[in-house]
Amino acid sequence: MDGETADPRRAFRVRGRVQGVGFRWNTVRVARELGLSGTVHNRADGSVEVHASGDVDALGRLRDWLERGPRAARVEAVEEISPGDDLPRDFRIVG
Repeated sequence: MDGETADPRRAFRVRGRVQGVGFRWNTVRVARELGLSGTVHNRADGSVEVHASGDVDALGRLRDWLERGPRAARVEAVEEISPGDDLPRDFRIVG
């Protein structure tokens, strides 16, 4: 990487009423507005998983938003988990 520092990475598992309420699409919108790269996807257990990379302040603002979610969501918990590798340069829904 020739002296470059990789952007910080964070990953979150969001639990509650977070599927079928536009959570992923709104997460993409917010993350792009914050200049973050990464992914968001539904998990089989009903949670949503978010992996993001970028400015530390922007990552904190994303977490703040995840704790509220879109209007139709009911977020019960946001858990920080181990971030994944090889995130895309943009922010997108996967899976």
